[in-house]
Amino acid sequence: MKKKMTDPNKPIGKMTRINDFLPPPEKLVMSEETIKVTLSLKKSSVDFFKRQAEQYHAKYQKMIRELVDRYATQYSSA
Repeated sequence: MKKKMTDPNKPIGKMTRINDFLPPPEKLVMSEETIKVTLSLKKSSVDFFKRQAEQYHAKYQKMIRELVDRYATQYSSA
């Protein structure tokens, strides 16, 4: 007896349409004024961020910037 082959790309069971909840692309671009600064950090700290960035396929400078931004936001509202 032949086993019936099913297309893995076809939906299984009853489907329900959901409303689009994602924001439009123009709302994803958040432009804030930035400035360049020179900052001396410990080599071990930069090495840590480089390892993490490599693991998550990100840029280590962006990770450091996000950390500083979140810290500033957290303590600015206090």
